[in-house]
Amino acid sequence: MSQEQQIAIEDRFARVFNDKSFKERLNSADFERYIKAKKSLRFQKHDIIFEDGETPKGVFVLEKGAAKLSKSGAFGKDQILRFIKEGDIIGYRALLCGETFQAKAEAMTDVEATFLPADVFMYLLEVDSQLSFVMLQKISYELGESSNTITFLAQKTVRERLAEILILLEQKLGTDPEGFIKISLTREEIANIIGTATESAIRLISEFKGDSLIEVDGRNIKILNHDKLMKLGHVVL
Repeated sequence: MSQEQQIAIEDRFARVFNDKSFKERLNSADFERYIKAKKSLRFQKHDIIFEDGETPKGVFVLEKGAAKLSKSGAFGKDQILRFIKEGDIIGYRALLCGETFQAKAEAMTDVEATFLPADVFMYLLEVDSQLSFVMLQKISYELGESSNTITFLAQKTVRERLAEILILLEQKLGTDPEGFIKISLTREEIANIIGTATESAIRLISEFKGDSLIEVDGRNIKILNHDKLMKLGHVVL
């Protein structure tokens, strides 16, 4: 999926899932039920939003900050599945499937989120066709992301995977005023994402820096040469 299509889906969800939009579409009783049910929650960096294996009690929409979804492997090592940014909704897949969470959600920065209980979210899906439609689009998009991840890990070299993930992180999370990707990752986390040893990730980051592809300031990374990085990672946006 192109970056433009991804942005369009995210914008459509943002236009549909908000108080003003719900008030325009819902009848007064349904809107009042929604307003009374939703809660504003705050999580500090490294707080767990929900645990793998936990029974879902509702969905979370991130208003500020970033989080990650990860799954613990056979030897207790976490595998990062994807990153969650402002405007994203999480927790709905397990809820719709009627199963426990299959991953852990952890705040990577201080996070502000809107929590909507399961019964109200499911009811809104029944009575609000616009919400149902944008949720179908988001589910389809994330299914495509999962398919791309399988290809990413199976067919690309570690060097190509690092180039691609840096481009995609910048695309998804944006940059700060100085041009650094809006999230700081440990070398272990980067190694986790691209499926390699931490030592290999450290070496590759150093090589990318030496080739003037990126600038590194501690855990922060700025892309200096997008064209070369995209060619290296075979990335098409």
